[in-house]
Amino acid sequence: MDNGIVAMMLGASIFLGGVALIAFLWAVKNGQFDDEEKFLNAVKFDGVEDLNDAAMQEKKKEELKKKKQREYKPE
Repeated sequence: MDNGIVAMMLGASIFLGGVALIAFLWAVKNGQFDDEEKFLNAVKFDGVEDLNDAAMQEKKKEELKKKKQREYKPE
């Protein structure tokens, strides 16, 4: 193989690896992997109704959390 082709392939792989690393770090920073209990709770909720109830409870928790943050926000 020609040295130019090898250098081009090496450069492209380093670039793509860097892009993947940046995407991974962005996902970690933005909390994409914060749902530790997703698979643990999947066993508890077998039916569609159970899943909908769980989703509503999570939504209510988030709303209460946001409400508390707004109330206790120091000025």
